[in-house]
Amino acid sequence: MAFSSMETQTFLPMGILLSGLIGGLSVALFFAFYLRRKRNEVKTAVAQLPPENTNNDRASRPSIHAKNKSHSHSKPHVSAADKGRRHHPLDLNTLKGHGDAVTWLCFTSDGRSLATACADRVVRVFKLDDASSKSFKFLRINMPSGSHPVAVAFCKEASKLVVGAHNISGSSLYMYAEESRKPSEEANQQSKLPLPELKWEKDQVHDKKGILTLFGTSATYGSADGSTIVASCSEGTDIKLWQGENGKFLGAMDTNQLKNNMAVLSPNGRFVAAAAFTADVKVWEIVYGKDGSVKEIVKVMQLKGHKSAVTWLCFTSDSERILTASKDGSMRIWNINGDITCMAWAPQPLATESGLATILATASNDKKVKFWTAPKFPSY
Repeated sequence: MAFSSMETQTFLPMGILLSGLIGGLSVALFFAFYLRRKRNEVKTAVAQLPPENTNNDRASRPSIHAKNKSHSHSKPHVSAADKGRRHHPLDLNTLKGHGDAVTWLCFTSDGRSLATACADRVVRVFKLDDASSKSFKFLRINMPSGSHPVAVAFCKEASKLVVGAHNISGSSLYMYAEESRKPSEEANQQSKLPLPELKWEKDQVHDKKGILTLFGTSATYGSADGSTIVASCSEGTDIKLWQGENGKFLGAMDTNQLKNNMAVLSPNGRFVAAAAFTADVKVWEIVYGKDGSVKEIVKVMQLKGHKSAVTWLCFTSDSERILTASKDGSMRIWNINGDITCMAWAPQPLATESGLATILATASNDKKVKFWTAPKFPSY
């Protein structure tokens, strides 16, 4: 009985080991058959695919060198959409060379020169012999230390210009003109633009207030002597007139409102129109004496009709009409020819025999008030 028990204990581990070997071999055979079947399926699927034309495929694929070459050639080209965003059909040219924001533009009376005031403290006068030229000659005027140009106005002669500037003491006016040359120097420097020379200077022209706008024109109305009149409009409520050639003070006006927006002269030097804080535009007439000098400045009319402040205005070339643009989103054309003392638009259309109409009322020195119907423009 003892021998039988020992034999059983000896063969029991041997049976367990043999069972493990048989199980492992079964698993290995299973995975071997599985992998062989999958390999056969892949070969069958590949055999059923259509043959590839390697030559055509190679020809249809551009080389890396060709890609880079075509890409390098395509860089300068701009899409039509980009061109539409960058350029306008009416875009003619660009004046380059400014070092900061341009704050003012002014043409000479003949349009052959354009002056710019720039925040880089430089005034530039461009010669516009050909507006489509690739480059322009320009005269460079460096402002005095601490002065920043904000507006420019030409005198009667294109070689003279008045510059309005801001500085620590308030606002100043400077008049520059071409430096006088000897005949021998003119012959040697015909290709060069003449250097500017400071002729006169006025400081604190509006006390400590800055200059908003500066407009100049040749006084040709009535008995005026044809000299240049310059109107400077301050940030406050005052507007002053100056003689452009010598800087003589000619007179002042006051809008009597919180602040000015701008003031402009009529081309013939007869009227001064000012836009300020309210929606009204005030107009003064410059009266000239027999000697051609400015005798007095008289307020002659007030243009009413806009519902909000007027931000910009200008005269037509014949000095008989004023164009105004307002914050209310409208633009108006005012006929100021004659002895009209006041104008006012009806705030709402009024009934007439032809139906509702927009009415303009005008008053004059003939003791009459007239009603005018606004023209109807076609809608597009």
